[in-house]
Amino acid sequence: MFKKNILSVALLATVPMVTFANNGVSYPVPADKFDMNNWKITIPSDINKDGRVDEIEGVAMLSYSHSDFFHLDKDGNLVFEVQNQAITTINSKNARSELRQMPRGADFSINTDDKANQWALSSHPSANEYSAVGGTLEATLKVNHVSMNAKFPERYAAYSVVVGQIHAKKHDDLIKAKTGFGYGNEPLKIFYKKFPGQETGSVFWNYERNLEKNDPNRADIAYPVWGNTWENQADPGKAGIALGEEFSYRVEVEGTMMHLTFESAGHDTVKYDIDLSKGIDELDSSRGYAEDDFYFKAGAYGQCSVNDSHPVWGPGCAGTGNFAVDKKNGDYNSVTFSALKLNGK
Repeated sequence: MFKKNILSVALLATVPMVTFANNGVSYPVPADKFDMNNWKITIPSDINKDGRVDEIEGVAMLSYSHSDFFHLDKDGNLVFEVQNQAITTINSKNARSELRQMPRGADFSINTDDKANQWALSSHPSANEYSAVGGTLEATLKVNHVSMNAKFPERYAAYSVVVGQIHAKKHDDLIKAKTGFGYGNEPLKIFYKKFPGQETGSVFWNYERNLEKNDPNRADIAYPVWGNTWENQADPGKAGIALGEEFSYRVEVEGTMMHLTFESAGHDTVKYDIDLSKGIDELDSSRGYAEDDFYFKAGAYGQCSVNDSHPVWGPGCAGTGNFAVDKKNGDYNSVTFSALKLNGK
């Protein structure tokens, strides 16, 4: 862990910083405007050429910015951008510029996989050993751009980006022990999806059934917020959210309940209340995510993968791997957060 932190600091010297001024106040890095003490950023690059995606955390987050992927705009808002073709994390084919909650902060005596670096539901028999029982994630944001060129536009992941998540921790020992937990699935993914040429896009959220990888019933189930879900390719029109139109989400997990609130000017407020300790339907695990470990995520997790083999997650989106070229061609995602709060901070 200590070596990783040294590497993270070393990366800072290789990344150009940009300082903007707003009403006489300078915001050179995201931590000057947003609380970064309990976040780690994953960016779609391999600056030190070690064959792994770059991740920055701990004290390095307090002075880190990247002029392409993670920075403040001229108004002091937090910008995440990611192209389709880029290095990815081990378990994903999709590139991201995304924050991952790290309750340990800069205390590297706590390992990444430790209970003290995740949170749990009250249904977990060892809930008191975790950093917290439940938590909150609040954000106000706008999607500036979604990837435009897909080989298979009918596949659900095309033209979409995930802007917030609850992720369950993958635990191989729990999987081997056949506990029914530890698969690393996601009880919450908040999507924005917009087809090229359509007036507006849709906001919806997905719940992934908490089943093992080869279970045919393991699938994402989409729930509407504004506009359509990913099964409906029609133009949502005035019911949808336009690029550049601001909206907010609040995710509060209390006990075993996940409370979701979505708000946007000119649209109805949408709320959901889901018991995560129970299956979402008859095909899900009967105990849902009752004994999993969790962390929040927020940013721009691109779904328009260049992969074309998977019937859902392989839309075969365009990309060269060169960020400047891909941005010019529209093969990227851009999301701007004006507010981002973790556990009320």
